[in-house]
Formats: sequence, structure tokens, C-alpha cells
Amino acid sequence: MRVKSIVCVKRVPDTEARVRIGADGKSVDAAGAKFVLNPYDEFAVEAALKHKEAAGAGEVTVVSVGDSSSAETLRTALAMGADSGVLLKTDGKPEGLAVARILADELKGREYDVALFGMKAIDDDLQAVGPMVAELLGLPAATAVTEFSVEGGKITAHREVEGGHEVVELRTPCVLTLTKGAYEPRYASLKGIMAAKKKPLEEKAATAGDSGIEVRGRKLPAERQAGRIVGEGPDAVPVLLRLLREEAKVI
Repeated sequence: MRVKSIVCVKRVPDTEARVRIGADGKSVDAAGAKFVLNPYDEFAVEAALKHKEAAGAGEVTVVSVGDSSSAETLRTALAMGADSGVLLKTDGKPEGLAVARILADELKGREYDVALFGMKAIDDDLQAVGPMVAELLGLPAATAVTEFSVEGGKITAHREVEGGHEVVELRTPCVLTLTKGAYEPRYASLKGIMAAKKKPLEEKAATAGDSGIEVRGRKLPAERQAGRIVGEGPDAVPVLLRLLREEAKVI
């Protein structure tokens, strides 16, 4: 069966980068920082590619909301094997609902079987954009999907749930958010990187509208204090318990 997928992706700071707070105390200082395709979105891109390859036909379009620097993120997905990209250009950093509205407006005019998202973005840990897009479009949705199959206009999705595993069936078109499971992201080959430069990447102006969330400030976690040896053997246990209760206040 031909599978037509739209994958919504985000540009995020590298997990190994040392994040610095901007001069305004609210933003992340992008100077010198490395940005990457959100790791959970990589699962979604890989899932779309796998299903296209298994069907022997189909199309994978990647879409991102952001400024001009997000074009690099889309090129990464194109180098992995996606067919085309769309950058919905905005000023600033719109919050989750604003992003969902922009994506929903774009998806309204498109034909697809499934819209895929990473389960969450690693920068803000928000897990709501995919479900919000589904709600705005009136589509069925499944979250935390580890694997899915497409057959006869229906999708069977396997989900991670608390203490177990759940299988759900959805009609197409639908929205899925992907987490780690059956889709191990591929590395872009040199051939793929070169081919990505020639693949279509459309840029459209997008308006985020009023934001319902304001970032009041950011701060780095406190420096970890040096460890302390309170004694050795059984005699140290009462001392350790007292310190955990009176100083650390964790018991």
C-alpha cells in the first residue's frame, strides 16, 4: 500500500552541548551552540521512510516551524531520505499551541495518510503539539507509539503504557507521536547529503499569533556539591541517616 506521510520536526540544542542562558535571562544563547534534529523526531522520520520503502511507493514530506536556521534541520531529514521539506517561517520562538495552530493550518490543505511527530521535544519536554494538531484537525491520534502498520486505510499502532503495552487501531488520516522502539534512525549517507541539496525545500511565511505562555526566566541548575565521607562500616549508618534527615531533608 502506498503510504504518504508528513513528519513535523523541530530544531533543538544538541544534548551534548553546554547550554548558556541569553543576556535577557529568558532565552537560550545560540552563539556557539550546536543545534540538531530533535532525537524523537528522528524516530518519526525513520518510521515514515521505513513504511515508504516497505510499500515500494509513497512520499515523505518534512515540515518545521521556525526561523531560517530551521532549514538546516529540514535538510538533515532530507539527507536521511525524505522527499521534500516545508519551512513555516516565524519570528521569535512560538509556544506549543501556537506551533500546533500553524502546523494544523498547513496540514489542512494537504493529502496524507499519517502525520508523524516525535513524542516530545528535548528542549522544552512538551508532549502536546502532536495531540493538539490532531484536536485542531479533528483527527484520531495515538501517542508514545513504538511501532505501527498500515493496511486498508487503517493504522494499527503499538503504544507504551504504564506497566504494559497497548494496541490501538485508527482510521486514516491520523496523527501518531513516536518514541524509541522499532525505528532506529539511519545515518545520512554522503550520497543522501548531496541529494538533499537538490530536493525541494519550500519556505512560507507563518504568523504565530498571540502566545498563551510567557517565559519569565531561565536559570541553570545549581552546581553539584562535593561529596562527603561520614564514616565507614555499620557505625556510619546512624550518622548518614541523621544527615539525610536533618541536612539533606530527603527522609
